[in-house]
This record gives sequence, structure tokens and C-alpha cells, in this order.
Amino acid sequence: MFDKAKMLQKALKIKKVIEAEVSVEEENGIRVEIRGDQKIKNIQIDGVEQKKLIDVINKAMKKSQKLVARKMQEMGGIGDLF
Repeated sequence: MFDKAKMLQKALKIKKVIEAEVSVEEENGIRVEIRGDQKIKNIQIDGVEQKKLIDVINKAMKKSQKLVARKMQEMGGIGDLF
């Protein structure tokens, strides 16, 4: 039981570190910030935050990730690759 708690604690620490990483791309008046966990943190067009766009993209990405995870499970996962 202790090992599971220790592993969970380490996983949460890694998750926190990954979420804190932010990649920023700016071009032609558009600024996009994406966290390390692949969630859109911010989108600005000509300095105006696009909250609705951020929400829709994050929902679409989450839906896509769930679809891929389900497909991978159906195909036996990736455990056999390693």
C-alpha cells in the first residue's frame, strides 16, 4: 500500500511540473500559450483574449484524447510495444 501512495505522490508531482511548463507562439497579432499537459492556457488576437475559443479547443482536445485512449485499449494498449 505504501508503494502505491508513494507512486501516486510522485505522479502528482510530475503532473504539476508538466502543467507549469508553458509554450508560447506569437505571430501576426496572434498569441497562443499551451501548457505542458496540452491544454490551451491563453489565446489572444490583437491583444484580446479569446475565452470562447480557448474553451472550445480544450473541449475538442479532451474529446480527442478520450477517443484515442479508448481505441488504444480496444487494440490491446501499448504494453506489448515495450
